[in-house]
Amino acid sequence: MTGLIERFGALGVFILMVPESACVPVPSEVTLLFSGFAVHQGWMSLPVAVLAATAGNLVGSLLAYALGASQLLGRLPATEKILRRWEGLLERYGTRAVFVARLLPLARTFVSLPAGARRVELVPFIALTAAGCALWAVAFVLIGLIAGAAWATVQSVLGRALLAVRLLAIGLATVRRRKAS
Repeated sequence: MTGLIERFGALGVFILMVPESACVPVPSEVTLLFSGFAVHQGWMSLPVAVLAATAGNLVGSLLAYALGASQLLGRLPATEKILRRWEGLLERYGTRAVFVARLLPLARTFVSLPAGARRVELVPFIALTAAGCALWAVAFVLIGLIAGAAWATVQSVLGRALLAVRLLAIGLATVRRRKAS
């Protein structure tokens, strides 16, 4: 994963973000944290990293939207219950649910399926997806940038261990949120 970003830069970020939004469990958090490190190293700029991540998320989301719109998933017993739950949320909260889901681990990966199944209007879907994914990307790329800067300045073994513990805490918090979703 990191080798793809190191070798291809923004294109690597884009390539890794597409499957995450197309319902393939590739953790965007890892991709974006390393993108922040790449920004720190000067391999790409912050705006380019965020734009590549957002564009990748948008392409993946449109693929998942199309799959949801195809109605193929409604025929699978395992997905029928999930789609009904999401349809209820979309009915209750409208397109705002798309935006909010883009800011939540796990939900962000799958919200396009029910949005497509409900045939949420495409222009608002694209706008809300882009806005939510951009915020997600900015947050994690900045964390990666800060961690990269801290890593470069911390000289002692204890300092590096404390930094690693902080990053682990961020990762665990993200995993807990995914399990709670």
